[in-house]
Amino acid sequence: MSVPLYSKPIPKLLDEVRVSGQRADVIVQADRQTFRAAQFQSAAGGTATDILRNLPGLTVNAEGDVSLRGSNGFLVLLNGKPVQANLGTLLNQLPANSIESIEVITTPNARYDPDGKAGIIAIITKTGADAGWSAQANGMAGLPSVNDFNNARAPRRYSGDLTLNYRANRWDVTLSSAYIRNDIAGRREGDANTTIGNRFTRFPSVGERSFDRYTFTNRLAIAYVPNKANIWNVGLYESRRIEERLADLFYDNTKTDLATGQTIGRIAYFNSNLVRKGGKFYTANLDYTHTFLSKATLNAGALYEYDLIDGFTSNRNLNRTDYRDTLQYTLSTTDRPIQNFRANLDAAIPVWGGKLETGYQYRYQTDNGDYRYRQQDGNGLPLVIVPGFAGQTNIASRIHSLYAQFGRVRKKLDYTLGLRYEYALRDVRSLPQNQTLTLALNNLFPSLNVLYKSQPGLSWRAGFSRRVQRTSNFALNPLPEREHSETLEQGDPNLLPEFVNLAEIGVSKELGQSTLIVTGYYQGIQNVVNRVNRVYADTILSRIFTNAGLAQRLGVEVAADLKLTKAWKLYAGGTVYRYTQEGQLFQNEVIFDRAAWVYSVNVNTTVQATPSLVIQANVNYLSRRITAQGEDSRFLTPNLSLKKSLLNNRLTVMAQWQNIGLGMLPTNEQRITTRGTSMPGTSMPNRSFFTTTNYIQEKDIFLINISYAFRQLSKQARLPNAEGEKEF
Repeated sequence: MSVPLYSKPIPKLLDEVRVSGQRADVIVQADRQTFRAAQFQSAAGGTATDILRNLPGLTVNAEGDVSLRGSNGFLVLLNGKPVQANLGTLLNQLPANSIESIEVITTPNARYDPDGKAGIIAIITKTGADAGWSAQANGMAGLPSVNDFNNARAPRRYSGDLTLNYRANRWDVTLSSAYIRNDIAGRREGDANTTIGNRFTRFPSVGERSFDRYTFTNRLAIAYVPNKANIWNVGLYESRRIEERLADLFYDNTKTDLATGQTIGRIAYFNSNLVRKGGKFYTANLDYTHTFLSKATLNAGALYEYDLIDGFTSNRNLNRTDYRDTLQYTLSTTDRPIQNFRANLDAAIPVWGGKLETGYQYRYQTDNGDYRYRQQDGNGLPLVIVPGFAGQTNIASRIHSLYAQFGRVRKKLDYTLGLRYEYALRDVRSLPQNQTLTLALNNLFPSLNVLYKSQPGLSWRAGFSRRVQRTSNFALNPLPEREHSETLEQGDPNLLPEFVNLAEIGVSKELGQSTLIVTGYYQGIQNVVNRVNRVYADTILSRIFTNAGLAQRLGVEVAADLKLTKAWKLYAGGTVYRYTQEGQLFQNEVIFDRAAWVYSVNVNTTVQATPSLVIQANVNYLSRRITAQGEDSRFLTPNLSLKKSLLNNRLTVMAQWQNIGLGMLPTNEQRITTRGTSMPGTSMPNRSFFTTTNYIQEKDIFLINISYAFRQLSKQARLPNAEGEKEF
């Protein structure tokens, strides 16, 4: 569904509640909350992920995975355009400086794609506000690391972005470019063991785990408005992203006979594991909107995208005392061209005192992956292809969808009721096996949103939306990949998509210049997709994507926007929910029924020390969470920033202290633990495993940001983005 850059004003169907004194930092509507990005100055110089981690119900873990109310699957809208992207990839490419606001849509209506089990994250970027030209430039530089864990390479952090806008009578042109280099040092401490019959193998490891990440993006948006009735929009997008993850680990393996207690084998070795992911993304879109004299509108749009994702995993097991002695070397390479096409036709008609909307959309995607797995056992031996781990996986998806919805605004009651029908066809073909698996689905996605203003300053809202979380192409690939020394990763072409019912009820109360928002919510998820482990060999676990039963979340989310004094503001948000999951894995090899309480807290406080000096501190905390086979530990990230404005606020200089550790806080580290036992009578009886790994990432990072605005940028720019980034 595309949204025009400019259109003739149409009354909003869902009225809004503004929730701060001078300029609204938070806006509450029936189906969403909108947050002004500028209030989170600690994110400046970073990416959109740094803004999201401050919002209520949103969390970011040690791996950069973003979750909303505990779910990490949702649709991304970038300036109104659907982008089926993984936020960990998309948002790490989008400069925080370019963002005007972020909308968290928790019960989306039928007009939107039903993708995303947690709802929708909608991002609005900046452009010029007045006629003529405007521009804003930003730069960031990182100071030398306080502690880089003696990693092989010192991390480098710097970025620059520039947004230009020109607006005339009929034309609006926006160009945005950005480069971001954001490395991070790290360390990994792990312990693992397997039991196969009477043979117990323990293989603890310790060493480096660091990331080098750099991104370059260009965006161009052109709007042409020949008259009040017609609007044309053209968008071009180009992005390149590279990420390298290095894990240099020392292993000390010991095998024991459980029957006798005797040590039957021991080996110490050095494992150097390098994963490099590269992506090139190109997108072009064209949209046209016509407004009739009756105020009805007709919109048509098309989008084409070509992406090329490639990379490799180099896994070397070396003699611990002589790195020239190769015990084993495996090399996995990936080459994946992806094409996407999307076309839509939508109409909106004023009728019965409200607005009736209807439309059709067609989506088509191909992903032709070429995967090669080569292995070398010992020095001097050739690097040969392993046939069972190499080949091609071709995936094609087609989606036809129709929707209709009606909304009406009355004095105290606003509502929208809609229904979307979708026919989805997915083909997964594997070569050289020449096997094709087809999945055809017909589904209905109803939605309802209501906002009731019982009295001034007090609003009640309720919503329901049925959603689908489509399986990523990576999770469908049946060819195994040696992710690192102790893991062999594999997808499942038979995976079913997750279906979820979202429901919520909330209340918003204004208290002078402050506001309190409380929301109760429910998520019911069918066909939960988990990445789970089982024993493959003594020191190798097979990590597999699989449908793992049913899951539910029942929780409460609270957000408070408080103006404590004229110079002191506090924004605090958080959620607590009860999570339950039950099901079976590997044809009843593992049966589970788990439940736990989970909570997260995001606090952001701002002090205007002087008219030109702002101090801001924020803390993000995520509690322990259970998984199908284990648990993830808590995750803590405190930050502090000071911003000085100069030259009539055109120039700002900011100092940031990220991931504050002070030598004693467990900041920016997370332990992941899994365990499993095969049941008697199954295909792999008498096998069990246990793993626990602590991922320790860099603390006490210091950055300097400089921003200069030639003219103020404050209005949204409809810039396109690439869908294929979800597969990066």
